[in-house]
Amino acid sequence: MPKKRGKHAEMGMEMQVQSKRAKVETDCSPSVMDFESPESLFASLISPIKPEVFFKEYWEEKPLLVQRNNPLLAAYYQSLFQLSDLKELCSQGLYYGRDINICRCVNGKKKVLNKEGKVNYAQLKKDFDQKKATMQFHQPQRFKEELWKIQEKLECYFGSLVGSNVYITPQGSQGLPPHYDDVEVFILQLEGEKHWRLYKPTVHLAREYNVESEDRIGNPTHEFVLKPGDLLYFPRGTIHQADTPPGIPYSTHVTISTYQNNSWGDFLLDAIPGLVFSTAKEDVALRTSIPRKLLMQVDIADSTKKLSSILRMLADRLENTGELRSSDMRKDFIMNRLPPCLGCDSDSLTPGGKVPKLDSKIRLQFRDHAVITVEPDQENSDEIRKEMVYVYHSLKNRRETHMMGTEDDDTGSEEGAAQQTPHGLRFPLSYLDALKQIWSGSTVSVKELKLTSAEEKENLALALWTECLIEVF
Repeated sequence: MPKKRGKHAEMGMEMQVQSKRAKVETDCSPSVMDFESPESLFASLISPIKPEVFFKEYWEEKPLLVQRNNPLLAAYYQSLFQLSDLKELCSQGLYYGRDINICRCVNGKKKVLNKEGKVNYAQLKKDFDQKKATMQFHQPQRFKEELWKIQEKLECYFGSLVGSNVYITPQGSQGLPPHYDDVEVFILQLEGEKHWRLYKPTVHLAREYNVESEDRIGNPTHEFVLKPGDLLYFPRGTIHQADTPPGIPYSTHVTISTYQNNSWGDFLLDAIPGLVFSTAKEDVALRTSIPRKLLMQVDIADSTKKLSSILRMLADRLENTGELRSSDMRKDFIMNRLPPCLGCDSDSLTPGGKVPKLDSKIRLQFRDHAVITVEPDQENSDEIRKEMVYVYHSLKNRRETHMMGTEDDDTGSEEGAAQQTPHGLRFPLSYLDALKQIWSGSTVSVKELKLTSAEEKENLALALWTECLIEVF
């Protein structure tokens, strides 16, 4: 049975004021997204709230409800995904588990009603109508170009993977039990209405998904109904549940999520090993042996003072040099993010225009889709490997596999993003300064690149042009 709605909880004063302000100001807001830049896209997504206000007051802190009364925006939201889209998509070959989950909240637990193999739309609709099951469609940006455009711009804006799921729930039903997620969540109401209840986190900025029981979460801190064109944001760890009210045929919303495993802790786990490795080459303190039998001791209190001293030394080195290199997180992001949305299949992106020569002027393009890393030579298996410069990019990534995990991981989670060989280029370490020149974003002459020979300068420009990373003038 669906959860009883009960009496709506009192919304906090901050939520009421915010909602009123949104309703007043939305009349003069743009009715569709502004795709001019990643910054303008995000600003239009949360409008009329200003991004600086959002990040100061709401991001990772508390929910934001933006209730709009804008028919044009509601129509645009509806165009992102509709119940009617599923019939056509099923004919293209969707699979239970990988593409769609059918579920319902029963007695505070998630009951999965998936069949085996390919999804049959008639059976899907039957479960929806008769069993009051919620249809959860994974990563719709693979099929819907407008969501591709939105999420690609958001990945540029956040510098983090951005996934999405569509939830379609029939009236008087609830798909998922109260739970919290390990992602920052933006919910766009597309069709119908959805009744939401949010609760105080038991784990602030949670690092994992978890279901919470009703007797543990207490009373809602916020309770409201989303209508088409409305937006809801809440931080990871926020406990929530939602149902479609009686009398509303069904509700469709898209949940856009980001910042999974993208904390300072994750960054340090990635970057600190490189800092230790590079420091050990220069400082003998990190090359001295640990005490005899340290690894066999239960209590290592005697060694913590020495370890604390080494950590302080690493902190001093970091502050003095300003060097902290993250390679795995950068590569994971670039490997698994969306390619640019160019209005056609990005696989067809090929070099065009003039071939760069020594007297050419060049400028970086698709900057948000490329990163530079310095790491040991991956093509040299010798015990001592030279450091090389790698340029990785996402221009050749496949939209169809975005956020879909491996064959063994069909959850579609950000953590399960498919591992693959990154697209990119490899250069000697001496090319680093020249690459930084190009990455500055301004137009630069090939002959002025900070390299020793004219041949090196032309080769660098040609390599970047071949990968469609520069424009030539």
